[in-house]
Amino acid sequence: MVVVVWWAWLLGALPLLGWLLWWWNELWYATPLNLRYSGTGTKLPPGHMGLPLFGEMFKFLWYFKVLRRPDDFINSKRRRYGDGAGIYRSYLFGSPSIIACSPSAVKFFYRSEDVFPLKWPNVDLVGLTSLVAVNGTGHARIRSYVSNAINGPDGLRRIAVAVQPRMVASLQSWAQMGRIKTFDQVKKLTFENIGKLFASLEPGPALDDMDRLFGGVVKGIRAQPLNFPGTAYHHALKCRKKLEAIFRVELEKKKKNHNGVQKTNDLMDGLIQMKDDEGNTLSDQEVVDNIVSLVVAGYESTSLATMWAVYFLAKSPTVLQKLRDENRAMRKNKQDYFITSEDVSKLKYTNQVVEETIRMANIAAFGFRLTTQEVEYKGYVIPKDWKVVLWFRYFQTNPENFDDPMCFNPDRWNGPARPGAYQVFGGGRRICAGNMLARIQLALFLHHLSVGYRWELLNPDAEMIYLSHPKPVDGVEVKFVTL
Repeated sequence: MVVVVWWAWLLGALPLLGWLLWWWNELWYATPLNLRYSGTGTKLPPGHMGLPLFGEMFKFLWYFKVLRRPDDFINSKRRRYGDGAGIYRSYLFGSPSIIACSPSAVKFFYRSEDVFPLKWPNVDLVGLTSLVAVNGTGHARIRSYVSNAINGPDGLRRIAVAVQPRMVASLQSWAQMGRIKTFDQVKKLTFENIGKLFASLEPGPALDDMDRLFGGVVKGIRAQPLNFPGTAYHHALKCRKKLEAIFRVELEKKKKNHNGVQKTNDLMDGLIQMKDDEGNTLSDQEVVDNIVSLVVAGYESTSLATMWAVYFLAKSPTVLQKLRDENRAMRKNKQDYFITSEDVSKLKYTNQVVEETIRMANIAAFGFRLTTQEVEYKGYVIPKDWKVVLWFRYFQTNPENFDDPMCFNPDRWNGPARPGAYQVFGGGRRICAGNMLARIQLALFLHHLSVGYRWELLNPDAEMIYLSHPKPVDGVEVKFVTL
C-alpha cells in the first residue's frame, strides 16, 4: 500500500514539477514585471523564457546543432507571436533577454550607447579592458587608433603589401598538395598574416600552438558560461590564460627592444605607444586584452569568409568566370605580380563577390547590448539590466530584405541594400573596427585565386554545421590545381 501511494505521489508530482520548471523563468522574471505594467498600456514583448538557468538554450541548440535549421529558431517565434515590433523576450546565454530581429528595432538599440552599451557574454575571454568591453571615452580612444591602423588608406596600403606574399605562397603549396581542406588551410594562412600584422609573429610551431589556443577561446565565447572541467567555457578560460602569458612575454620583448625609441612595426607597437590627450598610455593589460580581442575578431571571421568564397564560387561557374575576366584584365595592365589597395578599389565585380560572400556566410549571427535603464519601444518595455540580442542572421536570410536571399548573386550589389538590412559587421558606433581589413584580405585572395587556379568540391552536398560558426561539415574539401 505504501508503495502504491508513493508511486501515485511521484506520478502526480512529476507533471507539476515539469510545469514548474517550464514556467519558472516566466514566473520569476516576466510575471512581476507584467503585473507592475498592467494598466499602463505597456507590457513585455511576447515570448517565453524557458527553463531555470538555461532558459531557451536547449531550444537554441536544438535548432542550431541538432536540426541544423538555425533560421527556424526565430521563425518559430514569428509563427507563434507574429512579426509585431520585431522583438521577443527570451532567456539566452545566462541572462533574461530581448531578441531584436528587425532593422528598425536594431536601429533603435544602436541609437544610444549610454542606454544600450555593448555587452558580449563571456567578455572575460577577450579581455575586460578590450575594445569590445569598454565604453565611452575609453572605447573611442582605442577605436580611433585601431580604425586608422587597419581601416585607413595608409593602413590598407601596408596590409596589401604585407599579406600577398603569404597568399601567393599558400596557393602554390595547395596546388602542390592537390587536395586540401579549405577551412584548415585558409585559417592557417589568415592567422599567419594576422599574427604578422598585429604582433610581428612569424610562422612556426609556436604560432601553430597559438592558433589552437585561439580556436579554444572562440568556441567558448558563445558557450553557456559554466566553469567546470569538460565545458567549452572552462577550456576557453584556460586557453585565454595561456595566450595572455604568451603576449605578455612579447610585450616585454618589445619594450626592451624599443629602449625609448618609438618603432611602429605592428599593431602592438602602436598600442604600446598610443597616448590620450593627457599623455596617458595604455596599461600592459589593456594592450594584451586588445591584441587578443582583435585577433579573435580578425582571423576567425576572415578565415570563414575566405572558405565560403571558395565554396560559393565552386558552385557558381558563371560568377567565377566573371571574376576571372575582371582580374585577368587587371593583371594585364600590371607590371608587378602584386596589386595595391588602390587596384582593389577598382575591381567592382570582385568587391561585389566579397559583399555577397560575407552576406551569405552570415558569420556574425548576433550581437549583444545591455539595457542600463528601463526603456519603452512601440508599446513594449525593455527592462533594466536585461540583455538585448541583435539577431543579425535573420536580416541576411529574410526575403523582405534580399530577393531570393539563399541565392549567391553578386549582381544584387549593383544597387544599395535596403536601409538597415545589411548588418554583417554590426552597426552604429560599434561597427566592427576591422571590417575593411576583412574585405581587403578577401579581395586580394580572390584576385590571386581566380587568375591562377581552379578547384572542385569533393563533397558538394556536405551537411552544414552552425556552431560556433556556419560551415560545411567537411571544411570544404576540394581538388585544387593550377590553371
